[in-house]
Amino acid sequence: MAEAHPENMKAWLYSGTSGGLEKNLELKYSIRAPPVPRTNEVIVKVLSAGLNPADFKVPEMGMAATHLVIGMPATPGMDFCGRVVSTGPSATHFKPGQLVYGSHSRPMKFGSLGEFLSIPASFVSPLPEGVEIDQAAGIGIAGQSAYQSLLGYVKEGDKVFINGGSGGCGLFAIQIAKNMGCHVTVTCSTRNVELCYRMGADNVIDYTAEEDLVAGVKRQGVIYDHIIDHIGLPSPLYFQCHHFLKPDGVFVQVGASSMLTFAGRLAWPSILGGGKRKYVIFFFTNTGQHLTKLGEMMEEGNLQTQVDSVYEFEDTVQAFEKLRSGRARGKIIVHVAKPQAHWHQEMGLF
Repeated sequence: MAEAHPENMKAWLYSGTSGGLEKNLELKYSIRAPPVPRTNEVIVKVLSAGLNPADFKVPEMGMAATHLVIGMPATPGMDFCGRVVSTGPSATHFKPGQLVYGSHSRPMKFGSLGEFLSIPASFVSPLPEGVEIDQAAGIGIAGQSAYQSLLGYVKEGDKVFINGGSGGCGLFAIQIAKNMGCHVTVTCSTRNVELCYRMGADNVIDYTAEEDLVAGVKRQGVIYDHIIDHIGLPSPLYFQCHHFLKPDGVFVQVGASSMLTFAGRLAWPSILGGGKRKYVIFFFTNTGQHLTKLGEMMEEGNLQTQVDSVYEFEDTVQAFEKLRSGRARGKIIVHVAKPQAHWHQEMGLF
């Protein structure tokens, strides 16, 4: 017998962001659960959630934007792994009790730091056998972003340069590029050099040891086929990349210090000192197909989520404080619920 749709749930809520999202979080033990799934949606009982900087950056854009884009009050969190509770008529390829993982494309009203969430079935993938829940919970946004910043741009034998190798996207990008057969050079700080090598990087440039990072990259004498920039700094990196990026190579900007950085690089002509290589601003696409591909890599042992720290649900505020500090070496995971061997009893399915 199928479970009755959950009416209430526990969740972290925020109704404002003054002073930072984490200062406005409140744990509620009985709020209204997501509505009955629409035609193509699934309701998931969240077991673990992975945090991303966008979880606080988007809500903090301004209250007008937050109300318009998200709706208030809201529960933060995009990445998750959990069990299917119920499905809409067009999502019956997922079954109640099935372990799945995925991500919202942006912060939503019902985020992954609540007991239940509703999500389009196309944003979800079945959890492969042998892949741990916490590993899958951290892959949604960062893993797909890393994959998409490489897919269609590189081939086996290419040389890839990643500016910012030790963040969430960077650590996934190292592993995925290596899986694609590429030679990988990354930048990071001294404390993360060993981590980047452990994730598979062939060469690591410690930017804290370089007075001029761009000069240091030039000094290496390597001509790259592809560049991914997760930082947006130093600014001359793009404008000088013709010295170390092939003429048909692409400079993909995944992160930047500001929208002005994006606009300036696109508008500044090369004859006036602007960039002389193709510049692409990365836009995230949420797709179950890419999630499934990443899951296959994890199942084969070729991809892992580097977990910085794990927090229990009641400690979510501290998890956000760690996220905001920028000192996390990998993903921050929050345990929303404990996996149950007898899940059908817990959920009332039988």
